[in-house]
Amino acid sequence: MDLSPYLSFNGQCEEAFKFYEKCLGGKTVFMMTWGDSPMAAEAPPGWGKKIMHATFKLGDTTMAGADMPSEQKPHGFSVALGLSDAKEADRIFKTMAEKGTVKVPIQETFWALRFGEVVDQFGTPWLINCEKPQTSPPEGGSKIVAKESK
Repeated sequence: MDLSPYLSFNGQCEEAFKFYEKCLGGKTVFMMTWGDSPMAAEAPPGWGKKIMHATFKLGDTTMAGADMPSEQKPHGFSVALGLSDAKEADRIFKTMAEKGTVKVPIQETFWALRFGEVVDQFGTPWLINCEKPQTSPPEGGSKIVAKESK
């Protein structure tokens, strides 16, 4: 079983996925417009070139999205991105924040070399997390193990 985020856009899906390719280094492996789909006749007026479905791959992870005829703002979720390199976490956060909104500045925390929250220019909320390497447990505590994300 796989669990993958599906992002809704208000006419910016293609632009957003191109941005994610540049920022994250993944690849858009599928993109279909409303006009090229079997549902072309049902597309809202002027939506022929908008994206009906797109699929983005980053390592073993898949994210999908589409332009939705009615504006749907993301509620109650964030896309969590786990990294093993603090410099890469800083780079991605800075790129996402350029035209976005920083909710929590990227910084070191008790669990992470870097952690920050940002809403990108397309309205998608992101959690950027670069966990600290494995550490010795505190006196009487449990061992903390950081798992590398792909």
